Amino acid sequence: MNKLNLGIPKGSLQEATIEMMKKSGFTVHVSSRSYYPTIDDDEISTRLIRPQDMSRYVEKGIIDVGLTGADWVQEAGSDVRVVVSLAYAKQQLSKVRWVLAVPEDSKIQSVDDLQGKRIATELVNVTRQYLADRGVVADIEFSHGATEAKAPDLVDAIVELTETGSSLRANKLRIIETIMESTTLLVANHNAWNNNWKRTKIENLAMLFEGAIIAREKVGLKMNVPNGALEQVLKKLPALRKPTISTLSEGAGYALEIVVDETIARKLTPELKRAGAEGIIEYPLNKVIL
Repeated sequence: MNKLNLGIPKGSLQEATIEMMKKSGFTVHVSSRSYYPTIDDDEISTRLIRPQDMSRYVEKGIIDVGLTGADWVQEAGSDVRVVVSLAYAKQQLSKVRWVLAVPEDSKIQSVDDLQGKRIATELVNVTRQYLADRGVVADIEFSHGATEAKAPDLVDAIVELTETGSSLRANKLRIIETIMESTTLLVANHNAWNNNWKRTKIENLAMLFEGAIIAREKVGLKMNVPNGALEQVLKKLPALRKPTISTLSEGAGYALEIVVDETIARKLTPELKRAGAEGIIEYPLNKVIL
């Protein structure tokens, strides 16, 4: 049997990834004692791998395809095929940022002020290149963890990953500049991508994963509309394309169905009711394939 080897990121992205895969239609079970999760697809084998290492193992062909951050692909300089970018992180549906931060009372105000200073980060290569592009030479040291606690006693500045900036503020750190933005990537080994069966399987995963991400911000709306209210209700409805409209039995009116952003639905529903819609139902979506 053909088999695709899929790398699932271990650590902060693990839970969000498994939830995303569940929405995509895959049930993944992780044992606390194993690096080999089970998945309800006989054509896929899975392994937990640190996102920092993922792209290197994909590049070498040890695994066919994996999920990791664009930051770690750039940090490793890996030659991999980027199949799709998926905007999800540990806490929210968004890009994450690697930021340059200093203590709140630091005299450092810009990147230029880092000349000759000491910086701690896990993203050493990207940080070094970023500073070099701006003509700044600094002592950049690898941080094994607790990076936010190292300034100001051990280093002058840090480069750290953040989603909201709340942890940096809690540690009395001030953001000077964003080094890079990053999203989760599905990356593939070139040989796997050139294999027809594996490529089709990878493309299927990409389509389902992307559909699950899109669906997290959308809901479906169903409603009935009396004959005389159809025009007014249609004026209220945004849609990915056009709303699905079917006639009710005995000429009682119409049934409408539409997909909208969840933030729009909460404003739209009262307007639809006032326009004449009845029996409005809102339901969650697992996947939206555009």
